[in-house]
Amino acid sequence: MAAVLACRDEAALSHRSAAALWGIGTEMRGRIDVIVRRRGMVRRPGIKARNRPSLRAAELVERDGIPVTSVVQTLVDLATELPTGRLERAVNDADKRDLIDTEALRAALAKRSGEPGVKRLVALLDRRTFRLSDDELERFFRPLATSAGVPVELTKARVNGFEVDFYWPSLGLVVETDGLRYHRTPAEQARDRVRDQAHTAAGLTALRFTHDQVRYEPGYVKAILARTARRLAAAR
Repeated sequence: MAAVLACRDEAALSHRSAAALWGIGTEMRGRIDVIVRRRGMVRRPGIKARNRPSLRAAELVERDGIPVTSVVQTLVDLATELPTGRLERAVNDADKRDLIDTEALRAALAKRSGEPGVKRLVALLDRRTFRLSDDELERFFRPLATSAGVPVELTKARVNGFEVDFYWPSLGLVVETDGLRYHRTPAEQARDRVRDQAHTAAGLTALRFTHDQVRYEPGYVKAILARTARRLAAAR
């Protein structure tokens, strides 16, 4: 609050300092980030002040009585500075704290085309909510399984009362895939746990990959499949 007051009118915490106040993915340390909606240079010891007269007044809100950039504006600003892993953590934290969900964030970003940080944030959201069609999923997954030494035996088979994506009866292995990473509802998460528990109780090994991993991290998927298959084959 002292940093905001030192920068006078139309000032608010921003960037990493705003993220720390919202509790999304970073801690406040070192210089304090402040944004000012007016022209003129602001210089204060210990404060990194940015002048942005074009910032809409609606993007300045209060949290715990302290002026701060909105959650959306904070995430957009973080996208201009943070590495991908930390940016993803910030988005996840905002979702978990019910500050904003991914669909609302996506809708807000659609109105900010061209603003610094927006393109990178949209790309991150698109990848983490990426979903392949059933045909596409099978087309990408089959060669991964083959190169891992475990050609797909069955797809969309019913196992323990559930339709599974990929099944190897000879190994006792089930692979399921998830299309959404960020905001799965409690009911969806509960159903996934019940499915996995039913397979485990029946003596099967259940692996779960995201569609994003199948499409963009094939080396990781192949390595996990190969290690799991070797262990299961050795145990039989």
